[in-house]
Amino acid sequence: MTPNENITVLLVEDEATLALIIKDTLDTQGFSIHIARDGEEGLRMYFSLRPDIIVADVMMPRMDGFDMVKRLRQTDPHIPVLFLTARTATEDVVHGFELGANDYLRKPFGMQELMIRLKALVGRACIAPAPDKKEEHRFILGNYQLDTLTQQLLFSDADFTPQVFSLSHREAEILKRLCQHRGDVVPIRDILLELWGDDSFFNTRSLHVFISKLRHKLSRDPDIRIINVRGIGYKLITKD
Repeated sequence: MTPNENITVLLVEDEATLALIIKDTLDTQGFSIHIARDGEEGLRMYFSLRPDIIVADVMMPRMDGFDMVKRLRQTDPHIPVLFLTARTATEDVVHGFELGANDYLRKPFGMQELMIRLKALVGRACIAPAPDKKEEHRFILGNYQLDTLTQQLLFSDADFTPQVFSLSHREAEILKRLCQHRGDVVPIRDILLELWGDDSFFNTRSLHVFISKLRHKLSRDPDIRIINVRGIGYKLITKD
């Protein structure tokens, strides 16, 4: 029995040749590979197969990888998702992370690297602790209220019309960590390892983009600041 024998992979890829190469290679390593040709078929197979991990191309006909994962996350927020993509723009990668992707692999890629990523993602999903139902999920930040369960940030002030911001999963989790350690520096490396799985240079850039978005959404209250402690991490400063 190989150590990969119990890992069931749903591969959503419209390039038939690439899909067969991946399947043939991973089959020999003990993975169980099931192929869908687009996002719509991928969603149907997910509900019938319930795989351990999803590997999905971004650009596909009928329903692309972004739309598929967006719909998938409404049902299953935990299954690991790895995107395969030829795109290189930071904005595209950040958008994928916002929708709930766990990792990216750029085409062309080596099969050994793909296998390492798969085993790492499935391993983290298996050892992740069960969420604590009593864990605090509501935080007050000046004129804002954060609810990490609904992933909503509510702004309410006498001088402005109340506004609700819908946060992505990573935005909510980043802000939650800053709230939990208000006034203290939260190391960049800790955030990356917990939410991205590794602290690579590219993921660090993605984190900076998320921080910029949070700063913009919190900008209505001048007493709230997210400070960059260069080379170390971020600190949330509030007046209260």
